Amino acid sequence: MAREELSKVYESRDVEEKWYQRWLDEGLFHAQDASDKESFSIVIPPPNVTGILHMGHALNNTLQDIIVRYKRMQGYNTLWMPGTDHAGIATQNVVEQELAREGKSRHDIGREKFIERVWEWRKKYGGVIINQLHKLGCSCDWSRERFTMDEGLSRAVREVFVRLYNDGLIYQDDYIVNWCPRCHTAISDLEVEYAEEATSLWHIRYPYADGKGEIIVATTRPETMLGDTAVAVNPDDERYTDLIGKDVILPIVNKRIPIIADDYVSKEFGTGAVKITPSADPNDFAMAQRHDLEVITIMDGDAIINENGGVYQGQDCYTCRTNIVEDLKAGGYLVKTEPYSHNLGRCYRCKTIVEPAVSKQWFVKVKPLARTAIAAVVKGDTKIVPPMWEATYFDWMDNIRDWCISRQIWWGHRIPVWYCDECGKAIVATEDPDRCPECGGTSLRQDEDVLDTWFSSALWPFSTMGWPDKTEALETFYPTSLLITGFDIIFFWVARMMMMGLYVMGKVPFADVYLHALVRDEKGEKMSKSKGNSVDPLAMIDKYGSDALRFTLAAFTAQGRDVKMSEERIKGYGHFVNKIWNTARFSLMNLEDYSGEIPPEKETFSLCDRWIRDSLNSTVIDVRQHLDGYRFNEAAGRIYQFVWHEFCDWYLELIKPALYDKRPLQEKRVAQYTLLTVLKTALQLLHPFMPFVTEEIWQKVTQDEGSIMVSRFPEPDDSLEDRDARDRMELIQSIINSIRNIRGVMNISPSRKLKILISVPDSGTLSIMETGREYILDSANLEDLAIEANAREPKGSATGVVGSVRVYVLLEGVVDVAAEKERLEREIEKLEKDLGIVSKKLGNRDFMEKASPEIVKKEETKFNTLKEKSRVLEDALNRLRDMA
Repeated sequence: MAREELSKVYESRDVEEKWYQRWLDEGLFHAQDASDKESFSIVIPPPNVTGILHMGHALNNTLQDIIVRYKRMQGYNTLWMPGTDHAGIATQNVVEQELAREGKSRHDIGREKFIERVWEWRKKYGGVIINQLHKLGCSCDWSRERFTMDEGLSRAVREVFVRLYNDGLIYQDDYIVNWCPRCHTAISDLEVEYAEEATSLWHIRYPYADGKGEIIVATTRPETMLGDTAVAVNPDDERYTDLIGKDVILPIVNKRIPIIADDYVSKEFGTGAVKITPSADPNDFAMAQRHDLEVITIMDGDAIINENGGVYQGQDCYTCRTNIVEDLKAGGYLVKTEPYSHNLGRCYRCKTIVEPAVSKQWFVKVKPLARTAIAAVVKGDTKIVPPMWEATYFDWMDNIRDWCISRQIWWGHRIPVWYCDECGKAIVATEDPDRCPECGGTSLRQDEDVLDTWFSSALWPFSTMGWPDKTEALETFYPTSLLITGFDIIFFWVARMMMMGLYVMGKVPFADVYLHALVRDEKGEKMSKSKGNSVDPLAMIDKYGSDALRFTLAAFTAQGRDVKMSEERIKGYGHFVNKIWNTARFSLMNLEDYSGEIPPEKETFSLCDRWIRDSLNSTVIDVRQHLDGYRFNEAAGRIYQFVWHEFCDWYLELIKPALYDKRPLQEKRVAQYTLLTVLKTALQLLHPFMPFVTEEIWQKVTQDEGSIMVSRFPEPDDSLEDRDARDRMELIQSIINSIRNIRGVMNISPSRKLKILISVPDSGTLSIMETGREYILDSANLEDLAIEANAREPKGSATGVVGSVRVYVLLEGVVDVAAEKERLEREIEKLEKDLGIVSKKLGNRDFMEKASPEIVKKEETKFNTLKEKSRVLEDALNRLRDMA
């Protein structure tokens, strides 16, 4: 059957553009809302509309696409729901920076015009990351693409807010929150990034009001004393028992404040006495509520000291700190200053130091929601993979705090609460009201705040499918089958989707959650542009193709371990893509005269045909099991092993004599049949990992079977299992490898034909060797092969041991014994020197203590490799000495 040839070189860019467009044109990514097929659904973790594809996106979406393509090939009605997130703070920051370049701020143009400007920006740039996901090969149903601010999702957000409010689960209260002075908004605890930073601990005298002594207070933030309303000690601290209830004079401010007792105070911190500033610390705020203390706000939204700061008004907090420390010194209040380090919180978006601030905010009461979400995982309604993350999930849910959902920005879902200017009533509604239901007044103002971005994201699994309407999509695809996301947003997103899915839908949002680790550089360090160690996935796709990048990501994704990535690794799997291409070219050239006859009778298959069919079947079993268990690296590794080593390195070499007409025609036809079926099955196994190259080859190989994407994923076939062929080939391969090893050690050219004697222990082994005679002769490049039972070792031979079989390579006339001895002695001498250097390094205590674990491991591996090489060369030298 005439088949179109493959070009000599695989051009990834041309192939990828061609096939992605063809898949789109043919609607192959499309899912059916109504179908007789079993459904499989997954929702994309929506990337920020501001996003550019980075290695974390590439990993996450590659893993999703592998599973989606696998399930589609298994015949499922497969939905991969795509979309993007409006990313409130991040997007507002981008547009504000754009305005700043024009010399304007958002306040100059007003809220309405600013929102219009953001929508314009989204229209212009919001699709960038979606186009980049196309380049990666993501097979989402793009006809369903959603945006967290689109009309349908906005309706869902309002509906859920109103339900929660009516159920008493949303409330407004004065509370201390994390405030970002740069973004001008409250942010949740999860949006604060902590890092240890060096500072000082100041010890300050607070004189007793009666003038009879003083108490020493230790603080890391002396500027906040402007808002102090108490000094606190531990009730069990014997040093201060008699002082509880007394008043002290607050230095600088010169006002009386009480000494109170609270269990929260640590007797070990500083002096055991701490100043209480309810407006500047969440623990102080909680203490103030327990002891009914006044809350005095001392900073405005820009972290500038306000009117409560007296002479310090108008100073930023750091200038104020310097000035207050100087004034404390001058007044004799500063006892001492000592170095100190503590965790400092910064905004996860702009990295500005976060200030605690007391303000009126909206909260979700999450404890009742968390209880049902915990129970769902305990019962197994949702399975977390790997299970090590269950403990983290339970711990956070058990200790969860109410969720602050209001943000003081303009871009986002505006809180659906209106206030009547005439009677003051708060109106919470899904539709914009035109009059007050209490007094009939028409002067209504909507709440200025917007909802936390994660509020709309928490509804993603069902809002994207049309809720609050009862849609066919929800009926078919909710709950979803799987969520794949990074472990770092288990709290931000996964836990909140669990709570909201159960609250709104009464069902968990997904059956399985697979949490992958982070992508780091090859040394395990975090990637960053400033370090210069980041790998750009788009550059890698341009250079090596999408398939090489995808396979690399899968091959290094082990459950619970970070993915160590480098360009060198991607380049390596680029070679694998080329190997597949060249294998397909070789196969097609040798199938030109094959017309695809009916399958041969079982007894006509040669030993190597039987072996490769058995090996292929076990590969199919392994790959399916690994993919079903989300063991991506093991699935990729098994396919790689089969394709490169078993199919290419062994099978293709073993059948060359048959393909080249050096065997009977029937043997050639059976080999061609096996070659074609194995190639097609291997392409199908590879397709979820490498969609582009497999589709290009599939079209040339099959011609009229449609896209590989909708072909049936290989299934195990018991009739292909052949333990006998496996055992026989394993022995034959070991014999061939033994001969090749002796060639290498003895420095014998691969082109030099050798004479071999194989000694076997019994007639059964003799029969196996005779069956594999032609394979050994051809693959080991032999001039002569003798096989005898219990043969004596010939003089002047090198011996290989394979179990109870002895392989004798006759070296007379092949090796110049004297010259080879001299070469080996020189090599061994060099190895001994290298071993001495490495051994000295590993014996150096200084090196072992100061070097990183990776460097030490590298040196240990080097030592073991040199040692093994030295042993092998010593054995070879001893053989030559025996010959001499």
